[in-house]
Parts: sequence; structure tokens; C-alpha cells
Amino acid sequence: MNEIRKRILYEDNHLIIINKQPKELVQKDITEDITLADKVKEYLRVTYKKPGNIYLGIPHRIDRPTSGIVIYTKTEKALVRMNALFRKEDGIKKWYWAVVDKLPFFTDPQIVHYITRDTKKNKSFATLEKRKNSQEARMNLTIVGASKTYYLLQVELITGRHHQIRAQLSAMNSHIKGDIKYGSQRTNPDGSIHLHARKVSFVHPVSQESITIVAPPPIDPVWDYFAAIE
Repeated sequence: MNEIRKRILYEDNHLIIINKQPKELVQKDITEDITLADKVKEYLRVTYKKPGNIYLGIPHRIDRPTSGIVIYTKTEKALVRMNALFRKEDGIKKWYWAVVDKLPFFTDPQIVHYITRDTKKNKSFATLEKRKNSQEARMNLTIVGASKTYYLLQVELITGRHHQIRAQLSAMNSHIKGDIKYGSQRTNPDGSIHLHARKVSFVHPVSQESITIVAPPPIDPVWDYFAAIE
């Protein structure tokens, strides 16, 4: 329980927000691996001495190799309202950090592509032109810093498409460290990728207070370097 307690970024009667580690599942998939949701439910059961099944709503997900902010709800009321916020383009502001091998070329900070998802490959493809079954994908891009080998980008995600950041950066010949699915030359030893859900900002679905949450990146030499120069 201490392991989860240390990673809680925010908690009240309706929400619990956790800093997900790379390779953790937000919720169950075909692997049947223990998920972050399982760990959070156990934390709630023990901490609040709750009997029986523990309710935990999941209004959004981030990819398994990605780290950072995951929002869970502790009540059905909060889940319904958070789902509505996530459906609105401006309902929740989301910023990611991405460590990449090359700087993408762009003249306008807002990057627009069309995303086509291949469900068989579990992969998305970003193109400049609209294609059959594609969806518009938009993000704002800022260069934050550089090391001798990598660059740190901040991405403000405007739309929420499948593998959007990974696909859009790959289409710009800029590859996230460790993300071989989208063009990186090498994997990370732990199977993670250097994509981190860094910050969210939204109006609390029940209290109506403005909430801003920032998640520190994982402990890792590359992340440590960029966190120090931010």
C-alpha cells in the first residue's frame, strides 16, 4: 500500500489521481496482468476498511509503456461527469513530455494530421491528407530542452486519438526514445518509452474547483537530466 500511497498525486471523496509507472496497465487486458486499477482498489479497501467489491471508475487510459497521470473516480457521479469532460475538446487540458531522437520541423506550434487506426496491428498512422476512416488529430508542440543525444518536447494534446502523439511525431521523422513500434532504433531495457503524461488541468466535476496536477517523470538518467533543466 505504501507504494501506491507514494504515487498519489491527488485524492478526495470523488477522485484519485495516480502517477503511473511505465509498463503498468491502467485496466485489465488479454494478458490478465495485475493492473494499476487493481492496486488502487486494494489501497482503497485497506485504507478505508471497505468490505466487498471496491468501485473504481476509469474515465481515460494511457498506453502501457507510457508513464504519468491517470485519473480514476471513486464515485459513479464523478465518472459520468469526468467522461463528459474528456469528451469535450476543452474539458481537460493535457500536457505530455516526449524525449525524441530528432527535432521535428514545424513552423506553426499546432500540428495537424489525420489518424488512421489499424486495429490488427494495434498501430495508428498519421498523414497530412484525410483518408477513409481517418480522424483529425491536433496537438501543440514546444521544444523544452536538448542533451547531446536527445530532445525534450512538450505536447499539449488537443484531440485524443489512438497513439496520437507517437503517430504524429513518427510522421514528422521524430521518434520517441524506446518506441520501436513508431520508428525508434532501440528499445528501452525495461520495455518503456519516454513519453510521460506530465500535467492536467480541469474543473473538478463535483466541487467545481480548478485543479492542476503535475507528475514527476520516472527515475531514469535521461528523465533526470531533462527534469533538472526544465
